[in-house]
Amino acid sequence: MLVLLGLGIPVAYSVGTVAIVGIFYAIGPTFLLSTIQSLPYAFASDYNFVVVPLFVLMGTLASRAGIITDLYKAAFQLTSGIRGSLMMATVMAQAMFAAISGSTTVAASIFTRMALPEMIRYGYNPGVSAGCVAAAGTLAGLIPPSIAMVLFAVLTGEPIGKLLIAGILPGVMTAVGYIVGIRIMLIYRPEWAPMISERFSLKQKLQGISKAWAVFLLIGLVVGGIYTGTFPPSAAGAVGATGVLLIALSTKRLPKGALWESLIESARISAVLFLIVMAGLLFSRFLLISGFIGDLKALVVTLEMSAFVFIALVVILYLILGCFVDSVSLMIITLPFLYPISTSLGINGIWFGVLIIKLIEIAAITPPVGLNLFAVLSSGKGLVNSRQLFAGVMPFLVMEAVLLALLMGFPAIATILPELMD
Repeated sequence: MLVLLGLGIPVAYSVGTVAIVGIFYAIGPTFLLSTIQSLPYAFASDYNFVVVPLFVLMGTLASRAGIITDLYKAAFQLTSGIRGSLMMATVMAQAMFAAISGSTTVAASIFTRMALPEMIRYGYNPGVSAGCVAAAGTLAGLIPPSIAMVLFAVLTGEPIGKLLIAGILPGVMTAVGYIVGIRIMLIYRPEWAPMISERFSLKQKLQGISKAWAVFLLIGLVVGGIYTGTFPPSAAGAVGATGVLLIALSTKRLPKGALWESLIESARISAVLFLIVMAGLLFSRFLLISGFIGDLKALVVTLEMSAFVFIALVVILYLILGCFVDSVSLMIITLPFLYPISTSLGINGIWFGVLIIKLIEIAAITPPVGLNLFAVLSSGKGLVNSRQLFAGVMPFLVMEAVLLALLMGFPAIATILPELMD
């Protein structure tokens, strides 16, 4: 599978090919044909997974309706007068945008076009500025609605609603950690972010926040609805997407053709994700029926491996593979055998899910194959080159190391809110 991926063959085809050949040799053609017929249909026709295209649609509509512009301006006004205010505003705005969009690459692309030119115009270091955009984009992987969380639930059977809610506190912790980290970073390297003379009064700040009312309303609808159980996660995407559409129409901010473009983009992204997940489920079935997972569990028992040692190995594995394999592929490839071992060791499935999402989001900003890095480079249109970006994202990887240690040391950060839902 790694050879096929290395040859540039798309993830779904690489994983699916290995799974199909493996099932054929392990069981035979009859079981293989039955699995190919039933498994993809059972997944694609499951109503619970309609949440994926609707979460994507919500984010694409919000970006085209100009809702994100108001959010970024409000964040900039709030942080004015502080060194690195534009970086902090980018983190704050991306954290809020993460609550109405589940895609990290979409977030990184949108804010590259919006925030990066502004930071460079004010004399900010291009590489560090671009690194900030890429790193803050990963917040969409933790803060609900998160597509990565939904994919983890699909692959493991963990409850989608609890997983989504579990990402709130780690996501907020990450955003706050970035802001504090930026402040500390600029104490030692003030030349990376010159002071901006522009100031705003309290009245102007309050007016800016009021203009971002649509985002707060959407967050209340989606996150509040899931947490209180007003509607299931499968309906949260529909509520959010409808909310964005109604807000855009009522404020007359939806450009001509934007709805159709958003629908097409959502369908395209969802189709790719669904194909990858179907291949991942086939691969998981192959590992199970071939006896690989059972043998691996037996090996763990024989070695008397503790949960701590297992988690440490998972972290090392993801940090190494994250340099060479994109985040979605990493999760699809590894979860079929890592998750069963984690359950056999008594590790909380919700906390393990948040940890895995955290690790794949770190992988998304790890050179040279981080997805968010490519999103920033492609959307930057020459404002920053790869060498600058790879160097500029390093301070944020240091911040992520500290945040990862906190998450591992205090599991309640991820589990306290889901437990309150019971």
